[in-house]
Amino acid sequence: MLRIGMLTSGGDCQSLNAAMRGVAKALYSARKDVKIIGFEDGYKGLIYGKYREMSDSDFSGILTEGGTILGSSRQPFKLMRVPDENGLDKVKAMKDNYAKLKLDCLVILGGNGTQKTANLLREEGLNIVSLPKTIDNDLWGTDITFGFQSAVDVATNAIDCIHTTASSHGRVFIVEVMGHKVGWITLHAGIAGGADIILIPEIPYDIDKVVKKLEERNKKGKNFSILAVAEGAISKEDAALPKKELKKKLAENPYPSVSYKIGKEIEERLGQEVRITVPGHTQRGGSPCPYDRVLSTMFGAEAARLILNKEFGKMVAMKNNEITSVPLEEIAGKLKTIDPECAIIRDAKILGIGFGD
Repeated sequence: MLRIGMLTSGGDCQSLNAAMRGVAKALYSARKDVKIIGFEDGYKGLIYGKYREMSDSDFSGILTEGGTILGSSRQPFKLMRVPDENGLDKVKAMKDNYAKLKLDCLVILGGNGTQKTANLLREEGLNIVSLPKTIDNDLWGTDITFGFQSAVDVATNAIDCIHTTASSHGRVFIVEVMGHKVGWITLHAGIAGGADIILIPEIPYDIDKVVKKLEERNKKGKNFSILAVAEGAISKEDAALPKKELKKKLAENPYPSVSYKIGKEIEERLGQEVRITVPGHTQRGGSPCPYDRVLSTMFGAEAARLILNKEFGKMVAMKNNEITSVPLEEIAGKLKTIDPECAIIRDAKILGIGFGD
């Protein structure tokens, strides 16, 4: 009997179910003696023994379904070795439940924090295979993560919808896109949606440069402008502050988010009406786009191959348009950011898109 545990951890995204389905279908096709145990609510289920035995019917009809049938939760990596409020050793509890269920491998689907804990469990002797899930596309070792393209589609649609109302009223619109530390969604959605200015964490902005770009558009007879702004966008002034000072400044910030701060500054300097749109968690929701359905299915099949070949301690990845895998110890804790000098930024600037720098 091949006994496989499975869990989804961290923020949800549109292709988690499709990825789990890919793993399960490939395993069921290869062997008749497969038992899959699903842990509920991410690592919390593994810690506290919340699980259920699954059958092939559980993985039927979920290819197009968003969210996760197992549920998810955020369990910060930095607290994994800190006992819970009852003194429970979380790492020991996870190992004990793995052993109690006589698992041959644990399949983990998640982003940066999830992969760090997956590597921790690998170091503790558990057989681990992980899959790269995050809408932010910021996992080191893979060119793309599942969930990213679906989030880009949602954010792009938001920008598309803003165009008509922006042009009708001659306003400046700011669309705030998810991405605290990296700007992959904002960059791709901004270009796809025809944004005039794109502000991302990797390129600290100068508000004077932003206003100058808007003034140039006004002089050309463009009566509206659209800014795609990552929620983690930061001014050059703030980026130069020591971390402690920046944290204090952000805590005292009167604005709900950076977009409202930028909007206020534009109104004061330009005298033009500004409106803010925040798609928020809609970027995580809904049905996965066709690209993500294919990608996550292929990732799932590769995860099954790794399990069957007993190639543990790896994360499935895409490199140079090929499905492959990378050792967990090489990618855990590393963030994939946008190089400000990369080709896509360079070409966007050639097109006239401003980045506030």
